Amino acid sequence: MPILSKELKHIAIIMDGNGRWALQKGMDREEGHIEGAETAKKIIQFCSNIRLPYLTLYAFSKENWNRPKREVSSIMKLLSKIIKKDLQSLMDLNISLQIAGEENELPLHVRKALELAIQKTANNTGMKVILALSYSGREEIVSSLKKIINNKSKNINEDLVEKHLYCPEVPSPDILIRTGGDKRISNFLLWQIAYSEIFFEEEQWPDFRAENLSNIIERFYERKRTFGNIA
Repeated sequence: MPILSKELKHIAIIMDGNGRWALQKGMDREEGHIEGAETAKKIIQFCSNIRLPYLTLYAFSKENWNRPKREVSSIMKLLSKIIKKDLQSLMDLNISLQIAGEENELPLHVRKALELAIQKTANNTGMKVILALSYSGREEIVSSLKKIINNKSKNINEDLVEKHLYCPEVPSPDILIRTGGDKRISNFLLWQIAYSEIFFEEEQWPDFRAENLSNIIERFYERKRTFGNIA
């Protein structure tokens, strides 16, 4: 298990490959999402154990609404079920839950489960887990600008835009991971990942393990981050 340095505060993960993993095994795509949820729980546990301050999981994008209705409905039911079932685990781990995205677009039963979990975990002082749901990086930036315009703010700058993002108190990710083999960002945290170290992993998300994440963290420490300065 890696020893966390002060340099690493936030890991963000694009959990890709659930459907493909299931199809490769002759299963329905829904089975892949169930296995992916189990992987997410294990990774949350691992990150809590190493005392990572922030973990963001890309759970459902705004574009995902265009998937077949049956699959979307299945994902929403699974999400609601998991949040209710694992709320006590979040409490036991001292984890607080937050949402990034257009929460009002989610079904009522999901919103209610999320609201309860967010309320119950609000005073927890351990790791913060941010679920990106009905999320779009472009929409987040547009939303921030709309708020600034509505407030009739002047002297618009980067700090002002950041203050109006979905989770302004959350630092930008130090590490961005995408599983599943594809090498693209898919509209995720477009503002925040300007200087994130990016790792594209071949494993489909259900096959991703704590050992994979531990290896990525070790590789992260080997990189020299210059943030645009001379190395």
